[in-house]
Amino acid sequence: MSKSPMSWLSDVAEHDYDAAFNYLSLKLDKKRATDAVARMKKAKLTSRRANDILRATGLPAMPLTDPGVKKDLLKLLSGEKLSPVLVFDQEPNPDIADGYHRVSLAYNIDPFLMVPLRLG
Repeated sequence: MSKSPMSWLSDVAEHDYDAAFNYLSLKLDKKRATDAVARMKKAKLTSRRANDILRATGLPAMPLTDPGVKKDLLKLLSGEKLSPVLVFDQEPNPDIADGYHRVSLAYNIDPFLMVPLRLG
């Protein structure tokens, strides 16, 4: 088994929960957004393939030319580890609450790369 070209932190960066709340509060009321973030904080860290995350959420991979994807690529190339992503498990489709750029970067490198995440 070959080593992944992406390096990940062992857990989600704390500020990513704030980013997830900010995103979810655009789609949900404050209480539901707060509850969703609390569920993600409690969820076990797991991983899924980049292509499966995008398929499940119905989102396309952003290109390497996207400023956020480029920023994460530069972090990766400079030796920084990236934060696992946060996926909001809602019906009928889950949504990436934080980490869309990181999933897109992984997909552009190799659609089958495993991406660590908390699903809640």
